[in-house]
Amino acid sequence: MSDALESLVYSLVPKTRQDDLLKRQLIAHSEEILSSHIGQAAEKDIGHLADLIKRHLLQTAPGSSSTLRFTNLLSRLLDQPVLSRKHASLQFLYTLASAPAVPSATSFLPALAPPPPTRPSSKATTPIEPQPSLRAQKGKSKADILREYRLRLGQIHIPEHLILRDTLYLLQGISGKYVQFSVTKDAEQNKELVFTEDPRYHVPPPMRALIHRLAEVGHLYQRVDAFVREREGKVGVGMIEQSLCHHLQTQLTEYYRLIAVLESQMSTVTHEEDEAGEPERTREETGLTLKRLDVWIEDWRLRMRMMSVCVEGARDASGGALVNLIHGYAENGDPFIRKFTNQLLEEVSKPFFVTLHKWLFSGELYDPFSEFFVAVDPELAHLQYMQPSLQGVGQLASDGGFGGGDVEDTSEGHAGGLQLWEQKYQFQKDMLPAFVGETFGRKIFSTGKSLNFIRYSCHDSDWVATRERLSNTGGTLKYSDIVGLERSIDTAYQIASQRLFDVFFDKYRLLDHLLALKHYLLLGYGDFADQLMDTLGPSLSRPANTLYRHNLTATLESALRSSNAQNDAPDVLRRLDARMLEYSHGEIGWDVFTLEYKVDAPIDTVLDPTAMMKYLKLFNHLWRVKRVGGALNTGWMRIAGGAKTFLRVPELEYDWHQIRLVMAEMIHFMRQMEAYCNLEVIECSWQELVRFVDKKEGDLDALIETHRAYLDRMVKKVLLLSPKAGREENLLNQVRDVFTMILNFREATDDLYNYCLSESARRDAEKDAARGVHTRIETAEDRRYTTESLPDILARVREYGAAFSERVQAIVQALAAHPDLDCRFLGIRLSFSDFYKTRKDQQTRA
Repeated sequence: MSDALESLVYSLVPKTRQDDLLKRQLIAHSEEILSSHIGQAAEKDIGHLADLIKRHLLQTAPGSSSTLRFTNLLSRLLDQPVLSRKHASLQFLYTLASAPAVPSATSFLPALAPPPPTRPSSKATTPIEPQPSLRAQKGKSKADILREYRLRLGQIHIPEHLILRDTLYLLQGISGKYVQFSVTKDAEQNKELVFTEDPRYHVPPPMRALIHRLAEVGHLYQRVDAFVREREGKVGVGMIEQSLCHHLQTQLTEYYRLIAVLESQMSTVTHEEDEAGEPERTREETGLTLKRLDVWIEDWRLRMRMMSVCVEGARDASGGALVNLIHGYAENGDPFIRKFTNQLLEEVSKPFFVTLHKWLFSGELYDPFSEFFVAVDPELAHLQYMQPSLQGVGQLASDGGFGGGDVEDTSEGHAGGLQLWEQKYQFQKDMLPAFVGETFGRKIFSTGKSLNFIRYSCHDSDWVATRERLSNTGGTLKYSDIVGLERSIDTAYQIASQRLFDVFFDKYRLLDHLLALKHYLLLGYGDFADQLMDTLGPSLSRPANTLYRHNLTATLESALRSSNAQNDAPDVLRRLDARMLEYSHGEIGWDVFTLEYKVDAPIDTVLDPTAMMKYLKLFNHLWRVKRVGGALNTGWMRIAGGAKTFLRVPELEYDWHQIRLVMAEMIHFMRQMEAYCNLEVIECSWQELVRFVDKKEGDLDALIETHRAYLDRMVKKVLLLSPKAGREENLLNQVRDVFTMILNFREATDDLYNYCLSESARRDAEKDAARGVHTRIETAEDRRYTTESLPDILARVREYGAAFSERVQAIVQALAAHPDLDCRFLGIRLSFSDFYKTRKDQQTRA
């Protein structure tokens, strides 16, 4: 046992290695404690001891429930059969609690507390002093022998307290006396440690390695501190970067506090050296050593590394990109790095969430340093949406001309709504934080734009109520509550989108305008289209330069009043106008006439100028189909009605039979084209648009895209466009050539009809003259349609009929290979019994 006590005394009181008398006293005192029987004769009354403890607890904490907790714990302790010395354990704990607290003169770190003072023996009456004779008898320690050996070689190790002072300087980025940072011109360049050559002392390699580890913290501290100081004196630093600097400065303040505690600890245990370098005390009694310093600084080494990485990334990133960069370190398996990054993000992302809150719930973008993932176009930032008025209508209606200047004015006036909606704010994906995600980022972007649109374009008087609903969607937006953030985004997106749909379809009657475009520009009102064509037909057959706009407008108003269109809303009817396109020499009114439907803000965001141009293309094509179909119907009725009454030229009976066959073929072609355009394309596309409107899902972008898809589908199918580059309108041009041939054929049949009338009248006059009755006077028309002109008329009829059949065969063949299913089905309907295929085979065999 004596050997065990001796080793215990050596480890607890290192001074006893040189003081043999002190060692013997401490060993003797320890043996007295071990051999004593204090407390063993006392009666083990746990109940009395429990009362004492309860009384002590009531005195120390009178208002708490500590006594109840102690009673519960005591009953559980007594039920444990494993513990045998329960009374002794309670007595020990009670003694510790009752012992008076000894005030400490100096605040030590927990792991750096000094060794307990040596307890002198009761028999000692004089202070203990080292006995040189006893030390000599005991012999020198290995440390003394090693020190003497180094002294003889001239390699005295530098005292640790000297290098420790320099190390504390290094931790603050300051060069010391024995260890210094290398001087570099570039502050961002890595610095090297330089050990000053001192002939008196030698720094061993293990100590050098340890100092290098500690100096890393100082170097990182310099980098972080330089970044913070640089941003403090720089103009135009973003709010997110300012928040980062504030958090870094807070961390550096805690680091300063640690350095101050370490310095105060070192000042209490500083040792003096004599000129020979022999310390008066051994290093084992020092509270602060390099190794202990390394242990205490380890946590800050990790912090400084993380802060240095953030600082390096912040030099090339800003705003949401900086938040995104820091968030990338949160997905780390190290719990320390993850915790530090989350704390850093919680502080750094506060300006981001402030901007997000304003944008998400008010539609206002407060981003003075361009750090948000929503950017504003500086050229459009000061512009506001157009007031909802019909300024364009008044300008166009008051213009008495028919030139192309109207198109320019209309496009310029109607460019405001869509341009501000699509170009005023841009979505910047590179500035979007990763914890938000692109899906929610798009919702945030759309929600803010919708609210901004409601406020400044729609002038919604119920905006206050909408904002109130948005304010009740959730609490404060912050990084630590991502689930709540996503819930708030979804709710705000639904409220804003729903309100925007209500404004468009209830306040501004967007669906009524879309229906008016379908009825008028897509000729959905058949009676209106027929009435307009009947009244405008004679005028449009004249040259374009002889037409005037006020006459067209008056004819349009007459057609509206004489059809079911008069029952439409006045706001719809006053937007409808007739005008002339730009014309060239030789064109007639049919080539340049068009209807126009005027729109204003905010519905021009959906019905933008590009969309109105597509409506114009559709109207021109459908108007041409209507014109050709009407011409065929009129010609067929004229031929069928006058065949028996006027056509008394028997030698032309076969020619009229062939004409009726070709005309029936043309009528079939036109009716199939008209049914295809109206039923299979326009009505089906309209049903898809109405289904989207009824669901009211998505935002304004979804509405715009749906309307564009609706228009694009109609343009592609009605105009029979091909997806092949450079050959998009080949089929459309062939159809237009067929329309021209039909009109030419109709003109030739009219000439033949007029010839037959003239010939019938001439023959009746000859019969009357044979009876001596003169009933006819020759007119200019009779001189025009003579027997000599008949071959030319018949040649034209046969030429146009044959050309029509050839072109229709080519169209059917092209439709059969068209990539669109509806277009292929149109080809089947045009040749449902393989009529053109059979004719082609007959021609090939012939």
